[in-house]
Amino acid sequence: MKPSKKSKSENSIDAMSADDALVILRTLAQEDINIAKRIEQLAMDDLSDVDIDVVAEEVCWALDDLEVEEVWNRSGSTRDGYMDPIDVAYEMFEEALAPFATELKKCRKLSLFEQEKSHCMGILKGIYKFDRESASQYKDWAADAPSEYFSITLDDWNAHCKKPKYRKEMEAFIKKNFPDWEN
Repeated sequence: MKPSKKSKSENSIDAMSADDALVILRTLAQEDINIAKRIEQLAMDDLSDVDIDVVAEEVCWALDDLEVEEVWNRSGSTRDGYMDPIDVAYEMFEEALAPFATELKKCRKLSLFEQEKSHCMGILKGIYKFDRESASQYKDWAADAPSEYFSITLDDWNAHCKKPKYRKEMEAFIKKNFPDWEN
């Protein structure tokens, strides 16, 4: 069976940058209310499917992917002064978590509070798993980062969570999964 050729429009879509695609998507949504509703539906469907274990694996993988050599490359004397390796390691930890924090904020902004809670649970589980299971040399430079960012993430979520039901669910989740890291 011969592989099918892509149409010219499929090739055009594949060649677009994410920024170009976003501009076109916004234009289409402004021009047609039905398209706007379909885009919203697809976005909500995508955001509503949160698997705590998948998020945890992605967080753990992102953190485990941090390289000690990058700490060494980014630290030391720079033209702006001296960068302490431990400070660099913490900065890298925060950078690795940034995409997951963005997802939390996106859910919060869209009032998807159940999904926000699930994302938070996944992030916490991933940080904990990294702390307990990773053999990365990077961890030596950011020894306290996992517990600190665990607390920072949880505190941020708690500051924005207004539903007592979700707070109780989070407390039970933490008690069950991280008894030694309870706040």
